[in-house]
Amino acid sequence: MDERIENLVKLQGLELQRARIAQQMRGLPNEIEQAEAALAAAQNRSAEISSALSREDSLRTRQEREIKEHRQKAARFRAQLNSVKTPAQAEAIEHEIQFAAAEADRLETDEITSLERSEAQEAALARARAEVESLAVDLETIRASVARRQQELAVQLAELDQGREAVRQLIEPEWLSHFDRLAASRGTAIVRAENQQCTGCRMGVRPQIWNQLREGQLLTCDSCSRLLYWDPAMAPAPKAPRPELIPGAGRAPRKPRHAGA
Repeated sequence: MDERIENLVKLQGLELQRARIAQQMRGLPNEIEQAEAALAAAQNRSAEISSALSREDSLRTRQEREIKEHRQKAARFRAQLNSVKTPAQAEAIEHEIQFAAAEADRLETDEITSLERSEAQEAALARARAEVESLAVDLETIRASVARRQQELAVQLAELDQGREAVRQLIEPEWLSHFDRLAASRGTAIVRAENQQCTGCRMGVRPQIWNQLREGQLLTCDSCSRLLYWDPAMAPAPKAPRPELIPGAGRAPRKPRHAGA
């Protein structure tokens, strides 16, 4: 293969490796962001459950106060029963006593329901806080891993940059400029021709171009404008010759014909 082609192919390989590493480096912060988002969501769930517990506590405090008030109200009405003078007054006081007692009973039932909700919320809060602790540890682990991988990738990128600059020094400026323009617009600047096709755009190449490529020339694809080359090392192995057939071989023997047939 022509030395110019070898250098351009090598340069493109280095460029692709650099692009892959750069993409990995850009993706590393996303891992931290995802871990931070998961931790923040768990913290929000824990805070919501804690707030719900506080609301239940406030609710029961109010219920206990109202229960006490209704019980005291019923006691005062019972005390008034001894001083009533008419059946109508007694009936009205009995009605008030029953209402106050019913309200106190209802509030006590609601208070028990609130306690049950709090028990469930306390268990959920314990799970949420455990999740927060676990995700916080995971976040620190991911941060350390990302920092380590960033350093490793930075070293690899620096090594590639050195190799890239060394190869660029071996390529003529006009070819290097053409390569850079194609790489910027197409992503890849030089591609192999295989089976009379450009492997970059999968379009066929003209027979004359195909013959010139097989002679070792560096040409341009008429379809995608990438640089085209042919690598004899990638050419398919020639097929084994098929054995020649002996005339008449493989035919079934003819049956003798009987006289008179």
